[in-house]
Amino acid sequence: MGEMQNASAMADHFEGIQKLKDPVAGCPNFRRVPGYKVYVCGQPTVAGLEAALTKVCGEIYPKDGKIIWFNLRQEPSLYVNGEPVCARPSNKIGEYAELGNITRDQNKKDEPEFLTVCQGRASANGGKLRIVDISKKETEVEVKEMKTLSQVIEDTKAKFPGLVHMRVPVCNSAAPLEADFDIICQTLVGTNINTPVIVNDQVGLSRATTAGRVFFSL
Repeated sequence: MGEMQNASAMADHFEGIQKLKDPVAGCPNFRRVPGYKVYVCGQPTVAGLEAALTKVCGEIYPKDGKIIWFNLRQEPSLYVNGEPVCARPSNKIGEYAELGNITRDQNKKDEPEFLTVCQGRASANGGKLRIVDISKKETEVEVKEMKTLSQVIEDTKAKFPGLVHMRVPVCNSAAPLEADFDIICQTLVGTNINTPVIVNDQVGLSRATTAGRVFFSL
């Protein structure tokens, strides 16, 4: 991934990201694996995160019950005014990127560092942060609020205290590593069969689909 001070802030969402019918606002390509309480989606907005969890609970499952969410993103993730933004090397801007052997520990270290870098950039630019989209088009966004993904998850637990959010960085072009399966299985140990499981990547159509099939086989 490289040093965070050299990383670009890339918007996760883009025009045309939603490929499926019946969208959940703010949560791209949200859907359910038929017959199982396994759900797949792209990186949600703050509002989309709550909308997805609310939809998963429905009228029956308690909002304080256990819900497992696996995030397969390799990139450190921030939320700027409620919209998801990720750190990308300047030469790897686009919908898909192979970022090498990224670990959970590296993500935990890089994410708050990237927040500090972006806060500094905005402060030096009159409160505006430069963000690129997947086509490398740059815009300036007035920053009203900026948080790490981890901070957003902790905020969300106020309404969904049983939420378990687990980072499992997986690359786009290869199968998950043995260590990834270990993390997934360890997280699921002792979980009731009716516990909802949600899996996301950036768009919700590649890595998340692969992981959804993994849960189907489990």
